[in-house]
Amino acid sequence: MEILNYIDGNLLPSKNNEWIDNYNPATNQIIGRVSQSKIEDVELAVNAAKKALPSWRALSIKERAEYLLKLSTKIEENLEELALLETRDTGKPIHTSKNIDIPRSAKNLRFFAEFAINQKEEEFHGEGLANFVKRSPIGVVGCISPWNLPLYLFTWKIAPALIAGNTVIAKPSEFTPTTAFMLSKYCKEIGLPAGVLNILHGLGPEVGSAIVNHREIKAISFTGSSRVGRIIADSCGKQMKKFSLELGGKNPFIITENADIDKAVSTAMRAAFTNQGQVCLCGSRIYIHQNIYEVVKNKMLEKLKALQPGNPEDSLTRFGSLTSIEHFNKVKHYETLAKEDQAITVHQENLKMTEGNFIAPMLLENVDANHPINQDEIFGPIATLQPYKSEEELVTLANSTQYGLCASIFTNDRDQANRLALKIDTGIVWINSWLARDLRTPFGGVKASGFGREGGHYALNFFTEPKNICFPEEL
Repeated sequence: MEILNYIDGNLLPSKNNEWIDNYNPATNQIIGRVSQSKIEDVELAVNAAKKALPSWRALSIKERAEYLLKLSTKIEENLEELALLETRDTGKPIHTSKNIDIPRSAKNLRFFAEFAINQKEEEFHGEGLANFVKRSPIGVVGCISPWNLPLYLFTWKIAPALIAGNTVIAKPSEFTPTTAFMLSKYCKEIGLPAGVLNILHGLGPEVGSAIVNHREIKAISFTGSSRVGRIIADSCGKQMKKFSLELGGKNPFIITENADIDKAVSTAMRAAFTNQGQVCLCGSRIYIHQNIYEVVKNKMLEKLKALQPGNPEDSLTRFGSLTSIEHFNKVKHYETLAKEDQAITVHQENLKMTEGNFIAPMLLENVDANHPINQDEIFGPIATLQPYKSEEELVTLANSTQYGLCASIFTNDRDQANRLALKIDTGIVWINSWLARDLRTPFGGVKASGFGREGGHYALNFFTEPKNICFPEEL
C-alpha cells in the first residue's frame, strides 16, 4: 500500500516523491511505503487550511458535527478492515484492534460531535453588568499523534480541533500511518470540505518539526515522549504559540493491605502488559503492602505463565509484538540491564516466537528505586514489584520519578484512598480500577508527563480563545 498525503481534499505523494518503507513489526516484512513529507508539503497544507478556514468556522457547531458523525459511521462500517490494518502496522493483537482501538476511534468523533452541541456559553451577572464569554476557533492548528494507539489517538486530537471550528494539519506516526490514510479516504467519501483536515506523513524531525515551527500554525497538540515534548515546548514558547503536551509516564500501581487481592492482581497484570506495555498509562511500578506481598506476587507469577506472545492476527492472541525494531532494541536494552544485574530477580517465561519484534513480559524484584528500570519510561512489557511498609514510604516511592501521569490504588478503605490520592503527584488517580475513562474528564499529567489537559471541555477550551463581552445590564 502507498500511504499518500491528504492535502486540500486530494491524495498526493510528497512533493519530492521520497518514500519510507512501512514494516509489519510482527514479521519485519515490508508491507508498503509512506510519503516522506518535508516543509514544502507543510506549506501546501497550510495554504489549503487557511483557504478553508473562513467557511468552516462560519458553519454552526451542529453542521460541523454532522461531518464528524459521518466519519464515525465510516469507521464503524469498516471496522474489520481497519482492525486488520492497525494490527499489521503495530503488531498488537487483532482482538485489541477490533475491540478497543477501532471502536474507540469512532467513539472519539461521535463524543466530541455530541458533546460540543450541548455546551452552553458562560455568562456572569453582578454590579449592574452582564458578562458573556464567547469562544472562537484559534485558526490553523497542528495535531501530532503517536504510534502506540494510532487511529484511537489521532481521532482524539482532530475531533475537538475540528468541531471547535479550526482547520487542521495532522501528522500520524511514520511507524503506523495506515489507518490515518484510510481516514483521509473516508473524508473524501463523506464530502468533508477541502482543506479542513490535512494529513501529512513523514519523519518527526522533518515534517513534524516543520509543523511545530510554522508561523501560520497557531497551536500544537502533541502526544509522545517527554524528550520531544520539551523540544516542542521550547519552540512554541519562543513563538508565543499555544501548546498542549500529553507525554510519558512511569506510573505507580498500589495494592494496599486491605485490597481485594484477586481483583488487584488481575488489574495489575492488565495495567502492566496491555498493548505489550506500550501505553503511557501502564502501571510499571507495582507497590504491594509487605503483609500480602508474597501472596500477590505468586498470583501474578501464575498469570505471567499464561501471557505468551503470539501471532497478532490470530483471534486468540492476547499479547503481540512491539511496534518497531527501533523500539524493540530500546526495550531489549532494559531487559539486558535486568538480566545482567545479579541483585535483580527476573521472572520471565521462555519466548516461543522466533521472528519479529517479540519480547516475553517480565516481572522484576529487588530493583532499586533509583535504577533506570524504575526511573525511565521503558514503554514495554517490563514491570517491577516492590513491598512497602507504611503510607509515608509508599508516597515517597510513588513520587520518586520525574513523571506524574496516573496512579492506581487498590484499597477497600475510602479514607485511605482519598488520603493517598491527594498525596500522589499525578494528573489522574484510579481507585480499584485502571484506565476507566469518562471522556468528559480532564486527561493529562504533571511534571514531565505533560502540560495541559485533554477531554471534554478541556480540549474544546484549548482549541478556542475566550473573549469576554461586557454589557451594562440596562442595555
